[in-house]
Amino acid sequence: MSPDPSIELARVRAICLALPDADERLSHGSPGFFIVKGKFFAYFWHNHHRDGETIAVVKTSGLDEQAMLIESDPDFYYAPPYLGPSGWIAMRLDGLEVDWERVAHRIANSWTLVAPRRLLEQQP
Repeated sequence: MSPDPSIELARVRAICLALPDADERLSHGSPGFFIVKGKFFAYFWHNHHRDGETIAVVKTSGLDEQAMLIESDPDFYYAPPYLGPSGWIAMRLDGLEVDWERVAHRIANSWTLVAPRRLLEQQP
């Protein structure tokens, strides 16, 4: 767990809010990122329910993709409580060298999974 998660939160926030129509609001006491008039695509949790983790939580295409990601890198990915059974994935952000490009890629994929057609059609 990061002793001060402000740096990780700032990075996640910048990645999320750079996506079209993205906005932020608290969800169960933690920052959540959603598409305006739409669904959430990412959450930032720090010591959520005293679990000792600083993580970003994002959607996957389902349980198969979630399992593949966890198998590929169990030190980075895991199924988070509450959202994991629905195929969401947690990414640990408190490691010594976080691959922020990988984090940004997963956040963008999550955004794509919930974005309405009108936004997807505007993407280059």
